[in-house]
Amino acid sequence: MGFLDTLLGRTKPVRPNLDVLFAIPSAAYTLQAALGLAPTGTGAVCFKTAEGEAAGQAQTEALALLHTEPAARPTLSQDEYGYTWLTIHRADADVSALVTALHAVNTTLVDAGFGSTLLCTVIGFAGADPARRVGLVYLFKRGTVYPFAPAPGQTRDTALELQVRAQLAGELPIETDLGRWFPIWGTPA
Repeated sequence: MGFLDTLLGRTKPVRPNLDVLFAIPSAAYTLQAALGLAPTGTGAVCFKTAEGEAAGQAQTEALALLHTEPAARPTLSQDEYGYTWLTIHRADADVSALVTALHAVNTTLVDAGFGSTLLCTVIGFAGADPARRVGLVYLFKRGTVYPFAPAPGQTRDTALELQVRAQLAGELPIETDLGRWFPIWGTPA
């Protein structure tokens, strides 16, 4: 990045570090011990659907890869903004296997040339009270993670989000700009 770019406020996008996802299983132990939040066994990759045969083939390859794992139940859905959610449900709630599957989906899309269409990956956690939920959201364009804790009535449990941030600050690259902690209402995870 040059001097002129800095002067004009242009930034170079952060290259996604998909290996950050592999730190989430150890972070799951921290969440369970400190806050009583256990993995739900559900995670999702969100991306903007690209047009063309290559995009369709990349999605088909990602789904075929997931169908080889008997414990994973993948589904595809679209939200109201036109983003595609590839959701994986694991009945055994094995967060390591879930993260490996999500990483494989992301890698398949990146290797097919659709890395720029990736928005985020979300991994779900829940407490004993079903209303106490948190999604760990990995932002591809930032290379960071933030907690999203939806509450009834499309509100957020910001106290829980800040507790999760405090617990995971040393384990994951937490997004420091709270303005980028976007709500993801209706996330499948």
